[in-house]
Amino acid sequence: MQGRISIQRLTWLALVMTFVVIALGAYTRLADAGLGCPDWPGCYGKIAVPMQPEEIAKAEQLFPERAVETHKAWLEMIHRYFAGMLGLVVFALSFLLWKSSATSKAFPIVLSAVIIAQAALGMWTVTLKLMPVIVMLHLLGGFTLFSLLALLMCRLRNTPQPSINLPHSSLFTLRGFTVFATGVLLLQIMLGGWTSSNYAALMCTSLPICQGDWQNHLDFGNAFNFIQTGFEDYEFGVLDYGARMTIHVTHRVGALITTSALLSLMVLLWRSSLPSARIYVRAIGFGLAVQVWLGIANVIFHLPLINAVMHNLGAALLLVTLVATNHYVWARVTASNSSTHDSEREYSV
Repeated sequence: MQGRISIQRLTWLALVMTFVVIALGAYTRLADAGLGCPDWPGCYGKIAVPMQPEEIAKAEQLFPERAVETHKAWLEMIHRYFAGMLGLVVFALSFLLWKSSATSKAFPIVLSAVIIAQAALGMWTVTLKLMPVIVMLHLLGGFTLFSLLALLMCRLRNTPQPSINLPHSSLFTLRGFTVFATGVLLLQIMLGGWTSSNYAALMCTSLPICQGDWQNHLDFGNAFNFIQTGFEDYEFGVLDYGARMTIHVTHRVGALITTSALLSLMVLLWRSSLPSARIYVRAIGFGLAVQVWLGIANVIFHLPLINAVMHNLGAALLLVTLVATNHYVWARVTASNSSTHDSEREYSV
């Protein structure tokens, strides 16, 4: 019992730290500080940011292609320091999970693999000079870790409750649509990451779609070419207006589809006979409303930094809300025995 409590506390710590690291990563990226330190894991060859005039002169001699901007370098290094501490916490948590019977042996392996992959993606983000596909994958890796930790917390806090009988058709629809809505949200998050990593957030400054004859500028071929090569670096984007505008418009259309999917899921949950289901409906509805407003505000106010960071964090929180909803629907619902018997009788007839 004491071991389970320790795992719960460490999971909470990892969750909070992951949220902070996601926030710091978003702030660093959106403040154009992703290359504040042009090397990895140090900064201009040092463990800390060069601050003294002689240190700055030596750093710029070693990296003549990028002058030292101390405020951007500190943003990048603070992000790395927190990410490093998070890695140690996740490894400690994985070790405790491996020794306990709280989860399957596969779960701590997956957790450790994700944090190792995140470290590699963080390195490649710098060494490949903000290549958009790497930046997007790094963002998704952070969201994946956050979701896995949220799922772990749901499992650890799960208390036995009576099964809720539902007809097979209702059960199939509710479970299936919950997974579907989560998949739609994941695709929208990917689109958001692709929009951000290609600096396409301000390609359209009007609502609801785009200004002017935007239809004539659509360029899906270049917009979703994930392997962009032949550039010294990708800071501030390398795609032309048409491709970036296409990414932006696709993200807006995706927002409409995602909103429809989540609203439909809310209706299904509200109409179900599941106890506490309406708590999840309210949580999804609140998160969705905040995300829609933050997305609109990004356009109206021309991507203010704090607003854009909040939009990233809102997406992460909405995703873990869907993860918790999936756990609730899949773990605490069983099909009605009477429905099974009825189906068997109909089949035999």
